[in-house]
Amino acid sequence: MRVTFTYATLDMLPAIVETYNATIPSRLVTADLEPVTAMDRLQWFNAHTKEKRPLWLVYKDGAYAGWMSFNSFYGRPAYNGTVEVSIYLEKTFQGQGLGKACLQHAQEVAPSLHISTILGFIFGHNTPSLELFYKFGYEKWAHLPRVANLEGVERDLLILGKRVG
Repeated sequence: MRVTFTYATLDMLPAIVETYNATIPSRLVTADLEPVTAMDRLQWFNAHTKEKRPLWLVYKDGAYAGWMSFNSFYGRPAYNGTVEVSIYLEKTFQGQGLGKACLQHAQEVAPSLHISTILGFIFGHNTPSLELFYKFGYEKWAHLPRVANLEGVERDLLILGKRVG
């Protein structure tokens, strides 16, 4: 298996949004309840830069498999060394080790971007993602009970963290 990462370009925003929207019905990985549009995500896309907060496309053996991004945490200068990592994979590529490849890549490039802490915001019922992060040495740093209401079902949010630099 050959996994590669390239910086996202604006022409790929529709594919990024499609990957994201495909996760909404599962109520497992995002707090959005309705699909978003490329226009909805344009400001988010433009906030990503190669130099500080990259947005990568993930490819497996040359085929688009999803995306990963670093997002600023809390938006204050003192937190510039901390990011939230987001990983969204196409359903047909899940369970094939790409999540591991993504976290490995994130941890490898973080120090070169002056990032010392990576956070994962994960629903408490998202066992596959929690297991992945725990395998990589992330620890539970916060537990926010029942903060998300997913159409009448209250869900916990866990914040997992790891120092990487």
